[in-house]
Amino acid sequence: MVATRTSEIVAALCGMLQRYNKNNLELGGATKIAAELNIDSVEVMDLVMELEEKFDVDIPINLLSDVETVEDLAKVVAERM
Repeated sequence: MVATRTSEIVAALCGMLQRYNKNNLELGGATKIAAELNIDSVEVMDLVMELEEKFDVDIPINLLSDVETVEDLAKVVAERM
């Protein structure tokens, strides 16, 4: 169940991250958010607020320290649902 939810969240995240995809990379679970998309900390906070609203979850900042990829972030969202 969580795996299915995670894959749905990955798909939604890829759509949300498209605006940061200046190099037209193929976005997926393995996409490195900071390294490949060059997202700064302010943009990450905007993204987190958008995620919280879209999925009706609360994501504490301390949970983001180990997030590197789109799939990592999707797992955090899935666990908070």
